Amino acid sequence: MKDERETREKLLCSAKKEFSEKGFMKASLRNICKNAGVTTGALYFFFKDKDDLFVSLVREPLARIHKIMSEHFTQERQMADEGAFLTQDFSDDYEASFEVIHELYLYREEFLLLITKAQGSSLENAVDAIVEISDRHYHTLAGAYADRFPGMRMEEETIHWIAHMQTDIFVYMITHIETEDEAVRYMKQAVRYMVMGWYGMFGIVPNLPEIAGEPKEKA
Repeated sequence: MKDERETREKLLCSAKKEFSEKGFMKASLRNICKNAGVTTGALYFFFKDKDDLFVSLVREPLARIHKIMSEHFTQERQMADEGAFLTQDFSDDYEASFEVIHELYLYREEFLLLITKAQGSSLENAVDAIVEISDRHYHTLAGAYADRFPGMRMEEETIHWIAHMQTDIFVYMITHIETEDEAVRYMKQAVRYMVMGWYGMFGIVPNLPEIAGEPKEKA
């Protein structure tokens, strides 16, 4: 059992290096096996094919991001249903953003693979899928806000642009900002911009704190 775990980890480590250097489409299973010091048969014992190998590198980190998004969006929808538009302190927005940052930098190599090297794999549209999730959520929120503030209904194209912009904030961060601490400082300003813009669309001026939250300590 220990030998199997070690073999699988060697394959994943070798695959991460190969995919990082060449991208999914040009990566060679032969090279991955050679650099891991195992046979091709050993690879197929653990993984169905190249796509399964690639997905195995990013599946868990991506699932963590989806979980944080789902929990935060559920909370936002509940607050919208309760009409809590002006009473919230927005600490949850910062906290969710910092949780995402923590996961992105804990698994930065894996997320860089997903964002920059996934073309041709079953996850090549993973970022677009996150935009779609956000788009559906903001459509729901915008409807709730428009019911509360008549005459302030947001256009579908605007909502979709907001979903794209929010996702791009994180994509830019992980591809251009090297450390988690720097990313947190960047995100404090980005969240302020997003919150002020969203509420401004409905004629609301939220009272945001000057400084909100700190990055979590790594385990």
